[in-house]
Amino acid sequence: MKTKIIILAAGKGTRMGSDLPKALVPLQGKPMIEHLAASVMAAGLDSKPIVVVSPDNHELIKSALNSYDWQYAIQTDQLGSGHAVACAQDFIPVDTDNIVVLYCDHPFVKAESIRQFGLFPTEAVTIMPTLLDNYEDWQHNFYHWGRIIRDGSGGVEKIVEFKDALPSETSVLEVNPGFMCFNNKWLWQNINQLKNDNNNKEYYLTALVEIAFKQGYKVGTIMIQAREAMGINSREELAIAESLIS
Repeated sequence: MKTKIIILAAGKGTRMGSDLPKALVPLQGKPMIEHLAASVMAAGLDSKPIVVVSPDNHELIKSALNSYDWQYAIQTDQLGSGHAVACAQDFIPVDTDNIVVLYCDHPFVKAESIRQFGLFPTEAVTIMPTLLDNYEDWQHNFYHWGRIIRDGSGGVEKIVEFKDALPSETSVLEVNPGFMCFNNKWLWQNINQLKNDNNNKEYYLTALVEIAFKQGYKVGTIMIQAREAMGINSREELAIAESLIS
């Protein structure tokens, strides 16, 4: 099975209170994306992952990752995660089976989790949710994440982003870290169906889950532990993450 990895890293460090791109905000003395890069390479799935960057942070991120022979796709306009992945399409070989999408601000995901995810038999889309006990203490880091909505039989029906969620949906404790694995052919046949009719006016990659469900596909799931799935979007969340590292 041939797997390609896309890492989304076009975000600015605005909410981090930093002039650095979010990918380069330091965690334990090195950029967040470097923690992820080590796991990606150890997973052994893709020797030349594709990093989606912005025109403003392209050279900075490329310089930080100069020890890796990676590829860079530029997202000129920040129109959401779906648009970001579409910017990488020209870098995907036609014989690719699975495409794994990761985010630069998830420094704790392990190589074995990435490997298992990338090799999972995927007809349309597979996700890697995490289940919380509550949204208290360190788990508050997950409160603004998308919620996994399941149907009556327990299958994944859709992912609802926090800003678009109903009060009944925000109480759901199964959340979406953002890790997604797509069947290569299915992804490019369906990504143009994404719409920006949401509160952020963005093309959400997560909307492809509901598209797959409505087409009759079973959305695959591989659960991941919350601490491994943790993302970092603010100085407060960075401090919490630092406090959890032994």
